[in-house]
Amino acid sequence: MELRVYALIDNMQPQYAALTGTVAKGDIPVAGMAQLYLEVAPGSSVVSLLDAGLWAAGVKPGFQVLEREFGQVEVHSERVDAVREAGRAMLDRAGLTEKDRMRPRIITDYTVNNVTPYQAQLINRDRYGSLILPGQTLLVMEVEPAGYVGLAANAAERDSRVTLVTFDPVGRYGRLFVAGDHSEVQAGREAALVAIEENANE
Repeated sequence: MELRVYALIDNMQPQYAALTGTVAKGDIPVAGMAQLYLEVAPGSSVVSLLDAGLWAAGVKPGFQVLEREFGQVEVHSERVDAVREAGRAMLDRAGLTEKDRMRPRIITDYTVNNVTPYQAQLINRDRYGSLILPGQTLLVMEVEPAGYVGLAANAAERDSRVTLVTFDPVGRYGRLFVAGDHSEVQAGREAALVAIEENANE
């Protein structure tokens, strides 16, 4: 079994939690909760792992996704220790440790200044979070494996006054769109990069 993602967030920010709630198929998280995102291959293996995590600790599942190659689960709780315990149980069931996970890397990282009204409308049609407004700066970031993009999104919100437009943690690449004033978007970008770099070096 391959551990592609093991990403722990100890304090979900308000926009990040709200956006996660729009796509959750199970229990809906709220701001301040801790979250664990886990991704493995082959995909069907994740069913047994989630079962182990749910029995081991008082966590709630937000989603369980089975794709052709990968399987992803998200669990959350008001108690970070419960989330950590669920993670340990899932890793034990898999015969893996956190050190076995793939390290995240940035695939795409750029900003678009002064977004036009037409492009803003196109982006807004496919978003799960807040609206991007014409004239704002847009940050586009892609992370591999996809599940680590949540770390970038949560850190960007935590350390700047940006708007989370959308992020997608499912698939090969995780995509994040962040908008706002240019200086705030740059601050959010730096926070996101640090979050991914720190996780890659742990």
